[in-house]
Amino acid sequence: MKPRRHLAFALVFMAVSGAGLPMMQAHAEPQPTPIVIGSKNFLESRLLAEIFAQLIETHTALPVQRRFGLAGTQLCFEALKRGAIDMYPEYTGTGLVSILGLPPLPNPRAVLNRVRSEFLHRWNLWWLSPLGFENAYALAVPRRQAEALGLRTLSDLARVAQTLTAGFGYEFLQRPDGLPGLQRRYGLTFQHVRAMQQTLKYRAAAAGNIDVLDVYTTDGRLAVYDLVVLEDDKRFFPPYEAAGVIRGETLDRHPELGKVLGLLTNAFDVATMRRLNFRLQEKGESVEQVARDALRSLGLESSTTPAVTPNTSSSPDKSLVPYMWANRERLVIRAGEHLGLTGIALILGIVVAVPLGLLLERRRTVAEPVIRIIGTVQTIPSIALLAFMIPIFGVGALPAILALWMYSLFPIVRNTYSGLRDAAPAAVEAARALGMTEWQLLWWVRFPLAAPVMMAGVRTSAVITVGTATLAAFIGAGGLGVPIVSGLQMANTTIVLSGALPAALLALAVDGILGLVERWIRPPGLPP
Repeated sequence: MKPRRHLAFALVFMAVSGAGLPMMQAHAEPQPTPIVIGSKNFLESRLLAEIFAQLIETHTALPVQRRFGLAGTQLCFEALKRGAIDMYPEYTGTGLVSILGLPPLPNPRAVLNRVRSEFLHRWNLWWLSPLGFENAYALAVPRRQAEALGLRTLSDLARVAQTLTAGFGYEFLQRPDGLPGLQRRYGLTFQHVRAMQQTLKYRAAAAGNIDVLDVYTTDGRLAVYDLVVLEDDKRFFPPYEAAGVIRGETLDRHPELGKVLGLLTNAFDVATMRRLNFRLQEKGESVEQVARDALRSLGLESSTTPAVTPNTSSSPDKSLVPYMWANRERLVIRAGEHLGLTGIALILGIVVAVPLGLLLERRRTVAEPVIRIIGTVQTIPSIALLAFMIPIFGVGALPAILALWMYSLFPIVRNTYSGLRDAAPAAVEAARALGMTEWQLLWWVRFPLAAPVMMAGVRTSAVITVGTATLAAFIGAGGLGVPIVSGLQMANTTIVLSGALPAALLALAVDGILGLVERWIRPPGLPP
């Protein structure tokens, strides 16, 4: 391999891997001191967070950054504690039981006062005034099931639960105010329990695949799917008043936020939230438009704020190609973010893994144990590794890049070591007989001969990284996982595919480009 090819080899890696970085920086660079608003990964949380964001943008001069779709209560709360976000919508019962770990209280005012005092004392976090509605957990059954079995209360359900199949959300299965607590209070034991995404549970119930499901009392689909909400006759579930939770430091820096967000005090009731949720869940309207309409109905939309054209591009009935064309600018931005995340992670992987592979080839006695240790990272579920990063690095691009970097290491280290170790022994011995030093052998003989094997490791790592990066959306890092997650929440295959197909094409494109690089750097005479 000629010296210019060594240099070009590195430059092409950097160009291919970092192609998306400028685009990601251009679109993701935060404005000066923005108010960062987070949300959980279900539609009502996104809607409330968007209402907060638009209200702040309308009534203050503060820039707002959105970090929506964080994967669950604990991720949102950890992000808030660390300052990765400034506020997010939460529910008082969730704060009391799931975050504080305290027993449920039946009185809404008592619950609000308790979470306010505890959050302020422990973490300097402020609960704002409630928004006027409760979104409580409940169990529901199809009406035909309720009538056939005479189900009206949860105690009624406990009598026949052993013959029924339940479908519950992932978080509900673990929360103390979810299935574990219900089992203790009511003695509920189901024949089968299936963990399911929220939207899919409704369809499974309608198809008769499950008999019982957990629901939110403000869900707009309760009437659509003809479900009967069972009475909590033993008052197990605590009150779940919706309210914003905000960092004390944020209020100190921007005291006007308290007054502005206070405009939403008691602004919504359960019926209103069901209508708003229905528009998101069944009509496929955008969160931005529904939030805008909600503020307009309250007289809180500024006359200087440009109107938003109703977004029908997310309609479940719209075919894939028209949907992607209508959202092409947004998808290009997401693709740029995705390529930036994977490019940075892959560059870091090459920078670390190739020298490590070289070192291990010189220390073969420890090579296999070290490679196996690095390989154990591949066995960690991606979402678990991302969640582990939150308490340390917060949310956003940094923890996502670090997680992707960890996943990128193993194929490159393994192939670098194997390629150098097995590089044409006869050629190496001939070069050594000619008087080459070990470093000359490495640079002029072994490295060129091993380059195709090393490139195969880089290609494998690149494809893994592009695929895994879709999960970065769960921690607010953007990328093509955003439409995938949004589509899953809405059970909208079109939206899911609008993120999944570009991600797959991106993986193929990156692999194809690296394949061309591999062919170009292959020394003459080596078989393809």
